Formats: sequence, C-alpha cells, structure tokens
Amino acid sequence: MSGESVGAGRIVTVFGGSGFVGRHVVRALARDGWRVRIACRRPDLAFHLQPLGRVGQVMAVQANVRKPESVAAALRGAEAVVNLVGILAETGAQKFSDVQAAGARAVAEAAKAVGIDNVVHISAIGADPKSASAYGRSKAEGEAAMHAAVPTAVILRPSIIFGPEDDFFNRFATMARFFPVIPIVGAETRFQPVYVGDVAEAVATALAGRAKAGAIYELGGPEIKTFAELIDYVLKVTERERGVAKLSFSTGKLVAGITQTFTKLSLGLFPTLLRMTGDQVELLRHDNVVSDAAIREGRTLAGLNIEPQSIEAIVPSYLYRYRKTGQYQSQRLGA
Repeated sequence: MSGESVGAGRIVTVFGGSGFVGRHVVRALARDGWRVRIACRRPDLAFHLQPLGRVGQVMAVQANVRKPESVAAALRGAEAVVNLVGILAETGAQKFSDVQAAGARAVAEAAKAVGIDNVVHISAIGADPKSASAYGRSKAEGEAAMHAAVPTAVILRPSIIFGPEDDFFNRFATMARFFPVIPIVGAETRFQPVYVGDVAEAVATALAGRAKAGAIYELGGPEIKTFAELIDYVLKVTERERGVAKLSFSTGKLVAGITQTFTKLSLGLFPTLLRMTGDQVELLRHDNVVSDAAIREGRTLAGLNIEPQSIEAIVPSYLYRYRKTGQYQSQRLGA
C-alpha cells in the first residue's frame, strides 16, 4: 500500500498538532495523503506547519479539549482522529484531570457522535489508575474514556520522546551550559527513550489500519538507560565536565515544593529550566520502559514493523550546539 493511497484526500483531525510531537505527526500524515486539520487553542502557532503538505493539504482550526463544542466543530467532515493533547505539569487552568482525562473523553465522545472509529490516542508509559502521580492517573482515565466511547481506538504509550525540539536532552544540555552541578532525582530509574519520528510513524501506521484495533501499544527505543546514564551521555556529547548531584526522593520532594512555591510567588516568572513538581518526583519512582507483556504480545514498535532509531543516531545532531564552540567545533585551533 503506497503512502499516498492511505489518506487518499480524506480529512484527519489532529488535536494538539502544533506541539513537538504534532509537527512530526502532521508531516507523516501529509506524506500518506491525508488532508490534515490541526485543532489547537492557538491556530496561529500552527501556520508554520502548512509547508509540510501540498497547497491546502494542511490547515489549522481553533479548538480546546476543555470546550466540547469546539471539539465537535473540529471533527465536521473528518474520517479519522488523532489526540496528542497532554501536559507535563499543571499551570493555571491547565489541569491534568481537565486536559488528559476530561479532554480525552471529549474527543472520544465527539468522534463517537459522528461515527468515527479510526482514532489514535497518545498516552504514556506509566498510565495507571492506581498511580501515586496525578499525571499517571489522568493518563489512565483518558485511556479508559477513549475505549469506553471508541473501543477500536488505538492507544500509544511512549517512553520519554526525544528529537530536535525535545524537552529532555535539550533541557539538561542547557543546564550543563550554565550550572557546575546538575541535580537529578531517581538516578537509577530506567528509561527507554523513543525517537519522535518513530512515534509519528506509529500514528500513521495505526491510522492506515495496520495496528490491532483497540490495542494499547508501548513505544520505546532500542536502548534502556538509567537517568544518570542519560545525563552522563548529555555531558559526553556536549563536552561539558559537570558534577551530577543524585538526590533522594525525599530531598527531591522538598526541592520540588520550594520551586513550586517560588513559581507561584513569582507569578510564573521563575525559570522553567529550574522547575520541578512533586508529581514528577512520584513518576520518577518507577521505571519508564516497555513491559514484558507488551513485548510478548507484539504491542511495540516492532509489532508495527517500525525499526526504532537509537539515541546515538539522532541526539548528537542537535546537541552539538551546546558545546563551547557549537557548530564551529571542528574549526577550533588545534582541533
């Protein structure tokens, strides 16, 4: 089946398509011939994605998953739906329960109302109704709401996602530029970073009908590394000699409480780079890797016939700019 014949000019509405993962998903779907309707709170922030398709193939509309009427409007004439909406921390009116639980329910029920059963929902490894983390619980609630309304919906749970615009490797590389010591909580917690392009390919594959209907896939890359090992890798690639302070979970909770207080007192002006929440500390207590059950049942990238990209193949291509001489590294005297 050729990529062009998959979408065949049909409309797919992508909620949250203007974000980090969204731009890669939009590219993959446009390549497959879909007419991509990006539904987001600020359509002006999605205009730069129009060149990813042919003239008129990619367009943005206003929608907010906290307002069901706008969700329903964004689905008019669509034949497929992708929900990418999610937040890593609560800010202002953006609450986990509203965005990741009620928001997913609004998308699912709107899809059901117009008879759309080709739905892909992005969740996360760690989604668990019994999680000590509000983030993990809200992700699980979103999954349950999605399957309750659209049983055929394919749910994708990625580990931490990396790519040129990510908020993981870029964040710690930035910290390495400015601070002599990098503090981390959960140094031995294991992660299985997955490339954003592979996640986008998984979305496209599912929409093309090449995934098990109603299944929950867990997406991870080819490598499993501890948090400390990932930080060491960042320092190696950026050629920075920095200390790593491995904080206990109790100390992490204390630090998170302090940064949250400063964030409130500063009316949100406290540097994002230094922010940490107690909820994030709770998430770090558990490994973030693909489960044995998912591997055994073929609910992985391999089960979708996608060969995952490694960290080493991608990350150096965008972390080089954090070295002391950036892109001029090879031109240094004596190099």
